[in-house]
Amino acid sequence: MAAVDLRAYGVADAIMQRAREASGLEDPVVGRVLSQAHELYRVVGEQGELFAETAGKLRHAARSAADFPAVGDFVLLDRADDASGRAIIGQVLPRTSAFVRKAAGASFEQQVVAANIDTAFLCMSLVGDFNLRRLERYLTLAWEGGAVPVVVLTKADACDSLERRLRAVQSVAFGVDVLAVSSMEKGGCEAVRPYLRPGRTVALLGSSGVGKSTLVNRLLGEEVLETRDVRADGRGRHATTRRQLVLLPGGGLVMDTPGMRELGLGDAAEGLEQGFADVERLFASCRFSNCTHTSEPGCAVYEAIADGELSERRWQAYRKLKAEAAFAEDKAGYLAQKERRYKDISKAVRRLPAKR
Repeated sequence: MAAVDLRAYGVADAIMQRAREASGLEDPVVGRVLSQAHELYRVVGEQGELFAETAGKLRHAARSAADFPAVGDFVLLDRADDASGRAIIGQVLPRTSAFVRKAAGASFEQQVVAANIDTAFLCMSLVGDFNLRRLERYLTLAWEGGAVPVVVLTKADACDSLERRLRAVQSVAFGVDVLAVSSMEKGGCEAVRPYLRPGRTVALLGSSGVGKSTLVNRLLGEEVLETRDVRADGRGRHATTRRQLVLLPGGGLVMDTPGMRELGLGDAAEGLEQGFADVERLFASCRFSNCTHTSEPGCAVYEAIADGELSERRWQAYRKLKAEAAFAEDKAGYLAQKERRYKDISKAVRRLPAKR
């Protein structure tokens, strides 16, 4: 079996140094997770691809699902058995970035969607399910996770209002590159190629049916990933059912991910600060330093809304995500603060003179 150059899979000198420090070995066995199926992982190491399971010590020490290996993770292999093609994952190396969402449902468990990505392609269709509020949520999570977001607008060939929709996206994606692509036209995906460099990892994130798998197939030059047509109502069908990391022929790695209909926030203070920089910069201009941006005189937020500088929809989207992040960070504290606020309002109402 020919040796694999792990630098093509993103194993740079910094990763090897991190592996030596974590293992205490001068020559640790390092791999990268390419895909996962339940508790079995497909990992690439110097000897090629192997199937791997987590060591009992790792499972015992894990405090949550986020502590287990995720696609894109660099891992230490305790044992790589060439004969059986199996390995044991002993440790997950510290992540340089991660796209993390709250798991679907009532649980507050964090789910690592993609690990150690350099660029997050936030894919949204220009036709059908075009949703700026969802895009704001993706941008917040990408900034929070440490990856550089790039908005990739798909199906440009089918959009008859391209310029208007580009302006709409640019109004919420401050400081972010916005690309319009078409997988149906020759050369329609060339705009994304400058981001695909050897050793660098790009993750495609977005709802079902926006064309993530089709875009990966165009970049690969062959139909490797399954694709499906969208439904009659414009909503996507799940073609990709698991995350997988793919090495491109010309260098660079792309990670295809299943569509996400639920995208809950955890603690995302930094992501909100970057994703809503246009909103948060207004706070410094309020007349009062403790302005709550509700009814105080001299509130810069409401002056910006009145002047048309800030849309009411964007302000309400910020408030919603801010409340969601605060709840995720400190559920008990958030509920206590909310209860105190309602009590203060009730007391104020009781002090009002009765109507005659």
